[in-house]
Amino acid sequence: MRFSTAPWRWHDTRTMPLSTSTPGATHDHRIEIHQGDITRLAVDAIVNAANHTLLGGGGVDGAIHSAAGPGLLAECRTLGGCETGQAKITGGHALPARHVIHAVGPIWRGGTHDEDALLASCYRSSLALLCAHGLTSIAFPAISTGIYSFPMERATRIAVATVREVLAREPGIEKVIFCCFSDRNRQIYERIAGMPDAPGS
Repeated sequence: MRFSTAPWRWHDTRTMPLSTSTPGATHDHRIEIHQGDITRLAVDAIVNAANHTLLGGGGVDGAIHSAAGPGLLAECRTLGGCETGQAKITGGHALPARHVIHAVGPIWRGGTHDEDALLASCYRSSLALLCAHGLTSIAFPAISTGIYSFPMERATRIAVATVREVLAREPGIEKVIFCCFSDRNRQIYERIAGMPDAPGS
């Protein structure tokens, strides 16, 4: 399976597959870290860091809606929103990805309002939809780490741990990409994914 690696206009694209031959890498060859534009990845599904309405917003959400075209918004209007920690799936419309999975992450409120569990649920729900629709490749942004202010390192540990947990019981998933916007975020993912375990706190 081939994956598009076209860069952001203002960033060099760096795609680093993680394998046992890569120093500090996770042992699951199905996990990949990519720095670039998630809207240009030709995978079965990209994950949108959505809000409750599913009707678009800023950051990754706005970029995905813009790249997908008006058909995505029209389809999202039929879904009736989405609860925090859950996800819903639509077509990819004008995107290279076949589908968009819209996951609503938690707003960071100091860590005392089940933020860790809700964020993990976003990743589990997204991967459950992937499997339910017979899809095998997916790309995640760093859910909740933008305007929702979830601490980046903590969110990365949760993302990596949850994806590993699901991959261990879902051999049909062929590729999970963590797509990072910045060099700093990519470095955090590389470091944490290289740990033997990535606890959520």
